[in-house]
Amino acid sequence: MPGFSTVQIPADKRPPYIGRFAPSPSGPLHFGSLIAAVGSYLQAKSQHGRWLVRMEDIDTPRVQPHAADAILSTLERFGLGWDGPVLWQSQRLERYQQVLAELTQQQLVYGCQCNRRQIQQAGGLYPGSCAALQLSQPPLAWRLRSQGTSTQFTDLVFGQQQIDAAVAAEDYILKRRDGLFAYQLVVVVDDWDQQITEVIRGADLLSMTPRQQRLFQLLGATPPRYGHLPLAVSAPGHKLSKQNHASDLSQWPLSHSLARALAVLGQPLPPTLIAAPVNEQLSYALAHWRLAKVPQQLEIPCSDFA
Repeated sequence: MPGFSTVQIPADKRPPYIGRFAPSPSGPLHFGSLIAAVGSYLQAKSQHGRWLVRMEDIDTPRVQPHAADAILSTLERFGLGWDGPVLWQSQRLERYQQVLAELTQQQLVYGCQCNRRQIQQAGGLYPGSCAALQLSQPPLAWRLRSQGTSTQFTDLVFGQQQIDAAVAAEDYILKRRDGLFAYQLVVVVDDWDQQITEVIRGADLLSMTPRQQRLFQLLGATPPRYGHLPLAVSAPGHKLSKQNHASDLSQWPLSHSLARALAVLGQPLPPTLIAAPVNEQLSYALAHWRLAKVPQQLEIPCSDFA
């Protein structure tokens, strides 16, 4: 499926709201991802905005053949139609390199030779060991100097947030030792280029928000607003994910899955719609969607989808 490069929309024609859903094609869509898709879709459409789909296939060793097509097909089966072409990160490497080069020219990036074991021995967070070494001989990871990153932000669901100062202050990786671009860089560049105004996503990314807001600022761009949704878990601390072998949604009736996702989001359907076609369920959900009704819980048990 074709991707597209940065599309510049004239200021007087920009829609008031642009949201997005950005799955990773490392497996089929599972229930945890459905919650994020439904929540971001309903929030965008309730604001009469656009809802974009971005395929986060930048981590190529984890990409599974045909997983992207399966994810898109599943979204269509639930009636979650996206606006415009799908953006594919794997087709935007030159753009990411351009942004990395600009940050490097501003002396905001430096090479790091530390491996994962060394960082774990240092306590799990990178201590800045290579910040003053001016390394240039590969293989190196490239890290952002994180000075100025805030420890606070206001979440649209959870309200005022205070992030661990050590996490906020970590000089995190923008490009890995193996040459692959890191999520923290590409997600900001993509949100910037797609002119995303609001990000509705899972609460597992809540603590990363200040990093991304700071990178927007360093690039001279305005960060979007952020809202985080509860995670579906099979047990405390065990979110439903591809890595944890969460069930493929094809194992469950569409109406059952959508009704459960809406219940997790604090938008339960009336009993008469629990088994209704998904187009009727989605129409009702859109008419009654309120972001303020989303539970302020980081985790909600959903073991039947594990």
